Amino acid sequence: MKTKLTPMHPGEFLRVLLLPETGLPKTQIAKRLHLSRQSLYDILGERAPVTAPVAMRLARLFGNSPQFWLNLQAEYDVATLSLAMREELASIPPLRAA
Repeated sequence: MKTKLTPMHPGEFLRVLLLPETGLPKTQIAKRLHLSRQSLYDILGERAPVTAPVAMRLARLFGNSPQFWLNLQAEYDVATLSLAMREELASIPPLRAA
């Protein structure tokens, strides 16, 4: 039996797994990313998404790819919206192939 895990918001990934390893304060991380402190805090608090420009900066800072960050965000968005939009999506009849 497969257990489905809820995808992690990129902010949670940063907050829990990456930032503690840097040993740097969040204000320093925000400066290195050329983000306002509030923008970083909004991402870390899962109140804001990781956009393409932010993904580019995170990839540069942490040595991975922008696609990594965008994939994390997309997986989180789809999982979150799948539940929220369940009824609406059920009301859309799929097109049938001719």
